[in-house]
Amino acid sequence: MNKTILVTGGLGYIGSHTVVELQKNAYNVVVVDDLSNSKKEVAERITAITGEPVKLYISDINDQDDLEALFELEAIDGVVHFAAFKSVGESVNEPFKYYANNIGGMIALQKVMNKHRVSSVVFSSSCTVYGDTKQSPIDETHPVVDAISPYGTTKIVCEQILKDLCKHSGVKGVILRYFNPVGAHPSARIGELPLGVPNNLVPYITQTAAGIREKLTVFGNDYNTPDGTNIRDYIHVVDLAKAHVKAMDYALTMDQEYDIFNLGTGKGHSVLEVIKAFEKVSGTDLPHVIGDRRTGDVEQIWADASKAENKLEWTCQYDMEDMMDTAWKWQQSLGAG
Repeated sequence: MNKTILVTGGLGYIGSHTVVELQKNAYNVVVVDDLSNSKKEVAERITAITGEPVKLYISDINDQDDLEALFELEAIDGVVHFAAFKSVGESVNEPFKYYANNIGGMIALQKVMNKHRVSSVVFSSSCTVYGDTKQSPIDETHPVVDAISPYGTTKIVCEQILKDLCKHSGVKGVILRYFNPVGAHPSARIGELPLGVPNNLVPYITQTAAGIREKLTVFGNDYNTPDGTNIRDYIHVVDLAKAHVKAMDYALTMDQEYDIFNLGTGKGHSVLEVIKAFEKVSGTDLPHVIGDRRTGDVEQIWADASKAENKLEWTCQYDMEDMMDTAWKWQQSLGAG
């Protein structure tokens, strides 16, 4: 019988693409999502891609009674845990909102998993746990000491909670530290769908090109990088989703208590390079201006993802132009409003 996987935040950006890949790989998928940063119609879009219905529970994982009821109804074999607030900038302005939701959600989930003896979990972490490092590429042995935003702090704390559980309660955990997911499904049926003004670079680029935003502000051009703008390791969301399938395969069979993997391309691109790549694939000139630096932004960071390549047998298939092309096609499918 096929394994049943619960995906928390499964209608979100990365979650929805992961549901697609899990279904393609013969997993039964159950989704829980509170729709705080997603829309119910995403479930129908996933079905349009895979031909498989999405079993959806609309609930907040911080509501332990609801979560308990879900686990009573479904025979869950493993969990991919995405559900969390994710804006670095917002976390600086509203830290307690992030501590309560992200850390509280992890605790509530692990309590119910423990009660129902579900011991395999893949956790959505982030390269923000490495802080404002001056070293790149970064591998998984790099110290996790002091995040530069409350969002990053919640990821560090949640990682530690999971590590403790893995050491003392029989949980088998895979921690995935991703770098910067961008792009959309090649079908243009699902993609990044920020509610309100985007906090991330690529949806702001595509919304500006579509005429929804007047112009893009580049936050600082005085960093110690070749063109003065931040450098990030951008990874296509479909590549990232496929890594979650590999990670779940591994979590269900692993012998060790927990394992940690970076997920990135191993290459850094500056903000201006991303803009140029978008202009090339879209054939449009993107209006943009230089603004002040943004609090909480790291100067430059990219991954050493060789551990995931070797141990999970996973590699990236999409390049920067693919990322921009699929992101633009997704935006065009949405229209201008």
